[in-house]
Amino acid sequence: QVQLVESGGGLVQAGGSLRLSCAASGGTFSSYSMGWFRQAPGNEREFVTAISWNGYTTKSADSVKGRFTISRDNAKKSVYLQMDSLKLEDTAVYYCAAGGWSRVVGGTPDYWGQGTQVTVSS
Repeated sequence: QVQLVESGGGLVQAGGSLRLSCAASGGTFSSYSMGWFRQAPGNEREFVTAISWNGYTTKSADSVKGRFTISRDNAKKSVYLQMDSLKLEDTAVYYCAAGGWSRVVGGTPDYWGQGTQVTVSS
């Protein structure tokens, strides 16, 4: 069983940056692909980005390409989401997730964090 805890959310102005962190406990972190998802009010949860177990492969939604960067540190059992050039439409609850690669990018990871709120203001 893997427990995931996100941190780093908050309020930021449009055009600004924010870095989210996700700390894992339990399980074998280095064997899991990791991902970030988000859910805005009234919308379904959507895939944002994912990284393979060794960090060699990443995949991102078109809406965040060139602005968001996912990374991981297996020694620290953590995954990060660097968000730059934030837009109003990036406002959402951001969730960390873990699982096999196909499950994470397919939107059905095995484990979810509790989420952290990111609010982008004008």
